[in-house]
Amino acid sequence: MVKPSKELVLSLYRGMVEIREFEMKAREIFRSGKMPGFIHVYIGEEAIATGICAQLRKDDYVASTHRGHGHAIAKGISARSSMAELMGAIDGCSGGRGGTMHLYEPEVGFLGSNGVVPPGILIATGAALSAKVRKSDQVAVAFFGDGAVNNGAFHEGLNFAATWNLPVIYVCENNLYATEMPFEQATKNTDVASRAAAYKIPGYQVDGNNVLEVYERAGEAVARARRGEGPTLLECRTYRWFGHHEGDAGTSYRAKEEIAKWRELDPVRRLRDKALADSLVTAEEFAQVDRDVEKVINDAAEYALKSPQPDVSTALDHVFSN
Repeated sequence: MVKPSKELVLSLYRGMVEIREFEMKAREIFRSGKMPGFIHVYIGEEAIATGICAQLRKDDYVASTHRGHGHAIAKGISARSSMAELMGAIDGCSGGRGGTMHLYEPEVGFLGSNGVVPPGILIATGAALSAKVRKSDQVAVAFFGDGAVNNGAFHEGLNFAATWNLPVIYVCENNLYATEMPFEQATKNTDVASRAAAYKIPGYQVDGNNVLEVYERAGEAVARARRGEGPTLLECRTYRWFGHHEGDAGTSYRAKEEIAKWRELDPVRRLRDKALADSLVTAEEFAQVDRDVEKVINDAAEYALKSPQPDVSTALDHVFSN
């Protein structure tokens, strides 16, 4: 792995901290009873969205899942717009019509988070086909969990992309559980990266809690796609710190020792500790990032809480194309 620059380390650190603090603030507001519905937070997995999206251009595409806040922020949707959407407010990126599972902002290439996990695979595949037909030099990324890889959409998407040599990167965020189902009980082959061989495309297993490793491998996959050499499958091994959603303690099906072990692999702290040990960044420089992000997230929360709800009379707007 090439030694990173100070600028890259600080940029990746800020990206992960913004996602982490956004999710912590979202949990706080949710638990206060002010946020409608329920939420799935991305805490523990920040290195993946940050490392992948840092290699993308604004006009590249991303398709996400129900655990999509981190992907949305990493791709460029503002904390303000994202938090307002979680509140179902009109200033949200989907005008308050999508909420936590349907963040959407095509202006930054974010093609939506989805309540059902596998369809994002096919959305990204379609976007990549569009890019190829238009010869636009864009790439598409599909984020999905381990629970998606036994679904037909996974196999159909990879087969189609491989056959048509599409510029798409498939990113499996393997956090070992699909809701409460352990991955090892759902399939015989728990090596997701090895499945790429069936379609004759590259597949790599990545330490999903090491943002520099994710960033480097993503760069290779994106460059390959832009060269017209087709899709890549990246399996990023990671872990969600909390339950499947807020309200699920996540401890009835996961051992406390397992949770503690993965928390020791905190991607934010790992990057910080490594950079300090290598004298790449100072403690004060990291602290300044922390202070800056805290202001951004507090501002986003205040903005979202003040944003009005959509007028009921507009409920059928945008439902049909006129």
